[in-house]
Amino acid sequence: MKNSVLVWIFLVAFPLVLQAQEDLNVIQPQWVNFTDGQNALYKHLTKQAFTLLDKREQEIKEITTLEGWKERQAWTEKTLMEVVGPFPEKTPLNPTITRTIQKEGYSLEHVVFESQPSFFVTATLFIPEGSSGKKPAIIYCSGHTLEGYRSATYQHVILNLVKKGFIVLAFDPVGQGERLEYFNPQTNEPTIGGPTKQHSYPGAQAFIAGSSQARYMIWDGIRAVDYLLTRPEVDPKRIGITGRSGGGTQSSYIAAFDDRIYAAAPENYITTFKRLWLTHGPQDAEQNFYRGISAGLDQPDLMMVRAPKPGMMIITTRDIFNIEGAREAAAQIQRPYESYGSTENFEVSEDDAAHASTPKNREAMYAFFQKHLNLSGSSKDEIVDSLSKEELQVTPTGQVLTSYKGKRVFDMNQRYLNPINNTPSKQIEASNALSGYIVPEGDVESMMTGRFQRDGYVVEKYLIKGEGDYWIPYLLMKPNTPTQSAIIYLNPEGKGTDALVGGDMESLVRSGTMVLAPDLLNTGEMGRGGFTGDSSFEGNSYNIWFGSILIGRSVVGIQAGDTNRLVNYLQSKQGAKSIKGVAKGNMGSVLLHAAAFNPAISSVALIDPLMSFEEIVRNPQYDPAAIEYTVAGALSEYDLPGLVEALSDRNPLLLQTQETSTSETSLLQEQLRNTSTKSGVPTQSVRTKEELREVLGRWVRE
Repeated sequence: MKNSVLVWIFLVAFPLVLQAQEDLNVIQPQWVNFTDGQNALYKHLTKQAFTLLDKREQEIKEITTLEGWKERQAWTEKTLMEVVGPFPEKTPLNPTITRTIQKEGYSLEHVVFESQPSFFVTATLFIPEGSSGKKPAIIYCSGHTLEGYRSATYQHVILNLVKKGFIVLAFDPVGQGERLEYFNPQTNEPTIGGPTKQHSYPGAQAFIAGSSQARYMIWDGIRAVDYLLTRPEVDPKRIGITGRSGGGTQSSYIAAFDDRIYAAAPENYITTFKRLWLTHGPQDAEQNFYRGISAGLDQPDLMMVRAPKPGMMIITTRDIFNIEGAREAAAQIQRPYESYGSTENFEVSEDDAAHASTPKNREAMYAFFQKHLNLSGSSKDEIVDSLSKEELQVTPTGQVLTSYKGKRVFDMNQRYLNPINNTPSKQIEASNALSGYIVPEGDVESMMTGRFQRDGYVVEKYLIKGEGDYWIPYLLMKPNTPTQSAIIYLNPEGKGTDALVGGDMESLVRSGTMVLAPDLLNTGEMGRGGFTGDSSFEGNSYNIWFGSILIGRSVVGIQAGDTNRLVNYLQSKQGAKSIKGVAKGNMGSVLLHAAAFNPAISSVALIDPLMSFEEIVRNPQYDPAAIEYTVAGALSEYDLPGLVEALSDRNPLLLQTQETSTSETSLLQEQLRNTSTKSGVPTQSVRTKEELREVLGRWVRE
């Protein structure tokens, strides 16, 4: 009896001992040429951005005449509109002054207006007492603070400008101040995080739908100018704009699009994209134009397009927006002013500080506006008494969405969702172009790094050269009996998740096929590096996705290209004649794109897949993990059900397991049902892992 127990323990424990001896990692810690794989995606995007930016810089260097600069400005104006526009038509502002407060030397008028119908903007107009007649006015744009222009730092600047005789209109950016979009209505506290997340969560949906967070925020600023021009106190020829940090972003953007703004002084923002990518990387949704870099734009263009109108860069040496880039940008901006003979209209104020407002820079800014908006007086930075939270409250509840029946960016995004009328073949063409897919070409370069035998099959470990200067690790399971059948197996959790003895991949190998499971960029050994950015949700960095959009690529397109590179490898190096694809979860999007572009993938099986970009845009509380598997601008041309339909003659499988949660199951069922209806491809539910393996086994053998 004792011996039989020992035998039983050995038989049970032996597979576990064997697994413990198997290292499924392909890359070893001492292999310094491969150990930075987790940052490979960011570095790959950076290299492509630099190529585009170098091309733009060379074009700028070749401009030597005023006529050349005028042509460049006309091109910039047109291109800016292409990457941000079109803007909506102007509708009635319907401004309401909610209350007026009198202070010593000035008054405040709290205003709510509609930049678009039912899209309410909260603002305060600061009006100085004093001389009669029309006065110069400055629009103040707030940086990334939850309280918006109520921040003590911003109040200090606003009230100094007012004391010097300027009318100031300060408005809340969407997602800040009294325009929070994700908050607890009982406490007015944010539920999703600070401004960068308030911008990026709906901003990602905007990109997918074919709009952008920048478009909404710039339009708010343009309508703020419209409101100023309704005021009898304001001189329409003497309008300026400024703001720091995120306010520097907005003031740069708004001034570039609205020529009614005469003088612009963005602070702590303008640098170059090259220096930004080298340091802090792409920022939140509002700071990214759709394909802006690939269109030939850089941050200095926002000010160069305005020459010879007065412009000032306010910068600090230890800013998060790199000082070297800021100085390089200033040198570029200076050149068109020189051609216009208006060098006095462009100024730079620099101080030794971090990402902060300094007395020196503030006084330089006051003097700049006094000079160019023709208002005499002292430019000294004065001590001012900040206003209380109660004094600066614009709406009855302290939040516009609970005070008025208004819309969020989420609601505005829904307007861009229209039926996709393209045929499946046209949707494939669109997905190819919009995803930035590049066909893998040339010889397949791979390197074996290890091998171990299991019962009935071997597991081999390899690296293969990817699209860029990186290598993709993958496992190749091969049955002992030679086969010409192969499966590409994609899992967002990484190649090793289902590669254990007794795992899902083993069941496929036992069906008589090779199984190749890679760690594509941003997964497994190649996933989640040092860069997270300012908009990371549950470990999912939107900023990397934003970066891919800037250069006209997508993470999905790059991953699909590397998937097809592995398909080429199976054909040329492993003799595969029949290749199918299996993808779990969000990787279904990658496999669909790869198969749509490559007829060598004879069929696909999608298990609990991401099945619709549109459903992400329609869901006010979507899963952030899905974003990197989407394509910006897709919903104007195609969606995943269209790709499924395009593959319907390849007998695709759509499978739903019981492993998802109740809410996820309900949503997935709806998405799969919609996809089945649109594509004519049936969905199959499987209740157990054994049933899933049986279904896949039959599919492999078909």
